[in-house]
Amino acid sequence: MPTAPSHHTSDWYWRLPALALIALVAGIAGFVALTLRQDRDEQRATLVSDVLWIEQNLRFQLERNEGVLRQLAPDLFISQTPGEQTIARLRQLTGGDSGVVRVLWVDARLSARGAWPPELRPEDPELVQEAADMSRAFGRAGYAYLPGPPSEPSFAVATPWHDGHSLVGYVVAVYSFQQMLSTQVPWWFSERYRLSILDQRGAVVAAKSQVAPLAGELSYEVPFDPPGHGLALKVEGYRSGTRLVPLAFAGAVIVFAAATVWSLWMLRRHMRRRQLAEQALRREMAVRQAMEDSLLTGLRARDLSGRITYVNPAFCRMFGWSAEELVGMAPPMPYWLPDEFDRTRAVHDSILAGDAPSQGVELRFRRKNGEKFDVLIYEAPLIDADGKHTGWMGSVLDITERRRAEELTRQQQEKLQSNARLVTMGEMASSLAHELNQPLAAITSYATGALNALRTGSLPQSEIEAAIEKLAQQATRAGQIIRRVHDFVRKRESNFRPAVINAAVKEAFELVQSEARRRAVRLIAELSPDLPPVHADTVMLEQVLVNLIRNGFDAMRDTPPGRRVLTVRTALVEGWVRVSVADHGSGIAPEVGERLFEALFTTKAEGMGMGLNICRSIAELHHGRLWFEANPEGGTLFHLTLPIKV
Repeated sequence: MPTAPSHHTSDWYWRLPALALIALVAGIAGFVALTLRQDRDEQRATLVSDVLWIEQNLRFQLERNEGVLRQLAPDLFISQTPGEQTIARLRQLTGGDSGVVRVLWVDARLSARGAWPPELRPEDPELVQEAADMSRAFGRAGYAYLPGPPSEPSFAVATPWHDGHSLVGYVVAVYSFQQMLSTQVPWWFSERYRLSILDQRGAVVAAKSQVAPLAGELSYEVPFDPPGHGLALKVEGYRSGTRLVPLAFAGAVIVFAAATVWSLWMLRRHMRRRQLAEQALRREMAVRQAMEDSLLTGLRARDLSGRITYVNPAFCRMFGWSAEELVGMAPPMPYWLPDEFDRTRAVHDSILAGDAPSQGVELRFRRKNGEKFDVLIYEAPLIDADGKHTGWMGSVLDITERRRAEELTRQQQEKLQSNARLVTMGEMASSLAHELNQPLAAITSYATGALNALRTGSLPQSEIEAAIEKLAQQATRAGQIIRRVHDFVRKRESNFRPAVINAAVKEAFELVQSEARRRAVRLIAELSPDLPPVHADTVMLEQVLVNLIRNGFDAMRDTPPGRRVLTVRTALVEGWVRVSVADHGSGIAPEVGERLFEALFTTKAEGMGMGLNICRSIAELHHGRLWFEANPEGGTLFHLTLPIKV
């Protein structure tokens, strides 16, 4: 038999694909990170290149403007007023894209000689002085920038002009940072970058920017020289959108790999749970098989057509056939009794129709060797995992021994009841003797009188006939008393039939009437009229009533004669017929009441302790109930309830 792979090996079977996918995801993530880094490097290289280009472009523009100023210098200093051509060039210089907002020319002592546009005031003398000093120091055009809070940040360039021998003056051009950026920075540069001019403290002097988030890692700074003085050009790249195609591809691969890893993990968990479930199922099946093998109850499963699909060992031992012989059998079954075939078939059909009694059904079968036995069968529907009814499962109990024990118990109970009645009649013997003496004495008297009259002929025939009729009546009365006693004490089978409870009470009164007179007890019967009949054995009911009545006599032994009253009431209470026996005795103590219905328990010196126990057994045999409670008027109330015959 092949051995199952070890748990460690099976774990590696699941881990290898997951590790491979994780490696793939890591490679793709590294590739994407490398691509993004390369994009950043390319963007930075492009940024540096663009910064250098804009710096060169600004430098070129400043140098070109210096050349224009040198060309304008002779016309501005020689002529008293500029010519039209000069004015045109000045207008072009200040109104174009050069960034110059005004031009002024001063002599060597920095006295103003003129300005363009003429309506504007001359520039701040400190700025002009700084530019001229820078020009004189370097012997060429000098730039000046004075930090401060002007309304429009600007810088100046002073271009010197010599007449060949000496310095004549300076042509000063004043630049607006903002206008220069607006005119010199192309649109495509503004869409990509934010260009700022910073002073030596890092404060922004001027900037050209769109409102967009900046990418802090994409920035570059170069000195803005000219004009110098610590000014710098700073370019910051805008945060551009990441290339979506590689990211989308990488994301899709990562999601797919993650989904695959998750699927493998879930599949592994499912397989692990399935293996554990299979192991648990095997253990459960082994336990259930052991339980079924050890059961004494036979189990039988049938499909909807009644064909046997399963039997346990106990069923096979009970019936004598093997499981191979029984499985697949269809009705009629070989263990059905021929003489009870119709009843068994009817029970079988009712079960298949869904009318299986919840309390079970008793049947009689035969074993394979022909031995007959009694069984009690409980049937329950078989429901599969989808909730579909697929058949019936029956539990079969062999009740042969139980039936025998019940029959023996019943016979012993009847014998015990008969003996109890004999004991009761023995206790009533003196009263019965007195009851019989009266009719027997009357019979003797009437017989003697009639015989004497016949011999002497002294009485007319009509009186003799009357005496003989009375003799016959007394004889009938004596015979009824003897027959009543005979019916009460004779041993016989139980005879359940519709019975009138009031008639049973009257018959019990007849049996105890003489004893009641002897004990000076007054009997009262409060019988409810039109009570429905009960299904009962009349003699057993009389036995219960006589026992309860005589117990009432005993309880009133010490009661004054005037209160010795025993009342028997009948009534219909909540669908039950109730008989109540009330005495006015001393009552029952709680410790006695707890054991009152126990066998062999008695409070009488000459008692056997079987009377009330037998009475309760008879009540339960009739599916009724017997109990007692305190009588509100003093004494005890015994209640017997019996079901109405349906």
